[in-house]
Amino acid sequence: MSKVIHRAETRGFANHGWLQSYHSFSFAGYTNPERIHFGALRVLNDDTVAAGMGFSTHAHSNMEIISIPLAGDLEHRDSMGTVSVIQQGDIQVMSAGSGIQHSEYNKNKDKPVKFLQIWIIPNKHNVTPRYGQLTLDKNAARNTLQQIISPNPEGEGLWIHQEAWFYLATLEEGKALNYSIREGNGLYIFVLEGNVRVDDDHLSSRDGLGLWNQSACSLEGESTATILFMEVPMTI
Repeated sequence: MSKVIHRAETRGFANHGWLQSYHSFSFAGYTNPERIHFGALRVLNDDTVAAGMGFSTHAHSNMEIISIPLAGDLEHRDSMGTVSVIQQGDIQVMSAGSGIQHSEYNKNKDKPVKFLQIWIIPNKHNVTPRYGQLTLDKNAARNTLQQIISPNPEGEGLWIHQEAWFYLATLEEGKALNYSIREGNGLYIFVLEGNVRVDDDHLSSRDGLGLWNQSACSLEGESTATILFMEVPMTI
């Protein structure tokens, strides 16, 4: 059994004025040799973008990029001609593959937008770039695992080029669930809000916990908690 805990207050932080960003792993100006990645999970950024501001057009390649809005409206435009707006309850996937350019802006002029930006190292390179978006059923995560990402194009949620599975759960106080980890994978648990116990560890909002070399873990809500599960290969 192997474990790492990343408390919310130990994350990297960048203040760009229009952008406030917390980094669970090394990113841009934040470098921590002990936090380069967790298996195929390369980036987990917790971003707040000021009203009317955003990321101008920039390029990506050979990365699976997942955006999960937490508040507000995020407008996406890319070189494939995609124009879309995602908000809380949506999820977006972009397979950068052989190369893509995109921009992300806060669509609103009067309030910030908050979202998670997640990068997964793919198992296939130079694929045709692809975009996907889905509105989730928020009730499907109540006291259970709601699959939002998988490797299967025909599966529940969206899909990416990696043997990775993402789930959401809203666990009420006193409710419990178990998670079985696939062989060769690790599990990174990120608490969006609330308090939860994972085995013997107590986690609060924006804490992260990585587990590997074990087959399962158990969780119990210590308050109503919303939790993101990211199961990824540990060998890349």
